[in-house]
Amino acid sequence: MSVDIRQLRYTIAAADYRSLRRAAEALRLKESTLSRCVRDLEAELNVVLFERSRAGVRATVAGAAFIAGARRVVQEVEGIVSTAKAAGRGEAGRLRLGFYNSLSAGNLRATLFDYAQRFPMVEIRAVEATRERLFDDLAIGVLDVAIVTGDPTAGKNQALALWSERVLVALPEDHPLASQEVVNWADLKGETFLTGEHDPGPDVHDLLIAYLATPGDRPKVVKHNVSQANIKALVGLGYGMTLVSDACLGAHYAGVVYREARDSKGGCRIGYAAHWSGDNANPALTPFLKLLRERYPALRDPD
Repeated sequence: MSVDIRQLRYTIAAADYRSLRRAAEALRLKESTLSRCVRDLEAELNVVLFERSRAGVRATVAGAAFIAGARRVVQEVEGIVSTAKAAGRGEAGRLRLGFYNSLSAGNLRATLFDYAQRFPMVEIRAVEATRERLFDDLAIGVLDVAIVTGDPTAGKNQALALWSERVLVALPEDHPLASQEVVNWADLKGETFLTGEHDPGPDVHDLLIAYLATPGDRPKVVKHNVSQANIKALVGLGYGMTLVSDACLGAHYAGVVYREARDSKGGCRIGYAAHWSGDNANPALTPFLKLLRERYPALRDPD
């Protein structure tokens, strides 16, 4: 037995319009073409699907049962075709995204929200890992794209500069500097800073050296082999301070406040970039990169 999707569509149309003529007009066919197709289907099934009269057609009991099933089949086939086309355009499928910064606030969170609204059929698989691990995963195709801090020209991957965020000091709420809206870097000399052993811990350490180190005097940095969330928990317990970016502002930790760090030249910012392999053939990557270029046409300092 051979039944094709065209026959199912024609039969459903005849049932809906209760007329072969009106169904043919709606489908922009000759009535004879549609009528012949329905009769061929009845002959193939050895079932009468319609009672025919001058007033039109009406489904038989067997025809009504067949048409109900035909509707499900056509809808499923159309869904499969639509999904396949969407996947080919990168509008369906899966995107594997790596990062190591907070998703509680900031541009990465906003970008993922925007992407989910535009491409609801794409499943995002998030991977949180160190920069080294993320780049290794890009190289072997485990990840599609990684968004990290630092120089977008570094590494062997394709890269795109995105946004920059303020550097903030996370300090205990009962610290004397917590009463200030803005903290001067000079006031942070002699303080104890906490960092993680993994990313973004090295970024924090580099910023501390850049802003607080002088000949013969380096900032006191205590490294912990814990997550960034637990670094902030230690800050709340009074063990020291740490540096974060705007992306962390959506997460609240007991006893922790955030203050912008400034010097005579103004505030300090840290840049973000997207990295991906030029050999990546995942169609979902292209619209994601297009979205990044639309949202962040250039890495700009704020006015």
